[in-house]
Amino acid sequence: MSAEEMPLLRETGSPASADNNPPTGGGCQLPQNIGHRGYKAAFPENTMAAFRGAVAAGAHAIETDLHLSRDGVAVLSHDATLKRCFGIDKKIADCDWEYLRTLQTVQRPCQGMPRLADLLEWLAQPGLESVWVLLDIKLDDDPELLLAAIARAVGSENYVHLARALLPSFPLAYIGFSLVYAKRFLSDAHPDVHFNLFQPVLVGPLGARFRREVRRRGRRLFVWTVNDEQWMRWSCRKGVDAVVTDEVGRFADVRDGLDQESVGGSDGGAGEGKMVAVARNRRRGDVGGPLLRKVGLYVKAFVLQGAALLFTVLLWHRLSTRGAMGRRRLKGKPVLDKT
Repeated sequence: MSAEEMPLLRETGSPASADNNPPTGGGCQLPQNIGHRGYKAAFPENTMAAFRGAVAAGAHAIETDLHLSRDGVAVLSHDATLKRCFGIDKKIADCDWEYLRTLQTVQRPCQGMPRLADLLEWLAQPGLESVWVLLDIKLDDDPELLLAAIARAVGSENYVHLARALLPSFPLAYIGFSLVYAKRFLSDAHPDVHFNLFQPVLVGPLGARFRREVRRRGRRLFVWTVNDEQWMRWSCRKGVDAVVTDEVGRFADVRDGLDQESVGGSDGGAGEGKMVAVARNRRRGDVGGPLLRKVGLYVKAFVLQGAALLFTVLLWHRLSTRGAMGRRRLKGKPVLDKT
């Protein structure tokens, strides 16, 4: 297994460092390709077909979402309800697995809802040893039941404390859209927390400062959900560790083009062919005028930053208190993690 294929997050006690996956340029590694809900652009999301398709298209990892059924089975679904993907107006938490397993997606080709166990069983097959999983833990379920049943982490600061107590060997990542809230985890009190952030909030001077601090502290930084080729190339230039994308094949092409560009021309005719591939990627991403398009992308990013700040203010209480009761219950119990 090459260094580029290695899972980016290690067990607690083996902190990641910038040296393991340096910024792109001059032969350094490019960001890993993470399939958002599998290969969402080509298959029904969070299905085994989407996961298989993502790996076939070049994904290094699978991003997926977890909820609990009424009988405590960890199932893979972004939504807490069945309405959007399965056309049924019910909550997952109100259904047993025996019922959920009979459902088929509205989107074709119709697929069933998998369990976390189904995904892990598939990944245990020979030839898939290098594929790793990024689990997005939602806040809809009870945090203690969720962490105990799913054996993964993290949705808020209080989830971090629960995860450290219940699951001390699992790496943690804050998944969110708020730089203000994410900064809470850059302190020495949380040396084992990495970041999976909404890509637009990392654009501009504030984002650059946060990226530098993450790199200085040896943490990992993923960005979501990046489907535009210009932002894909931006992510590569800025040295993020992984890109979560619906367009797994498109990002694989961008990675290949940038990787080839760094060595293009070194092998005669082959180098010329590589540079043609890079030019094709650029033309496809810059239709409508490169400068005007770039300005539009940055304006949109700054508008989204403003929206993210507003949502942070509105949701601050929920972010700060979700899971707090579980943390109080854990007082007096041994915590194996020494941080």
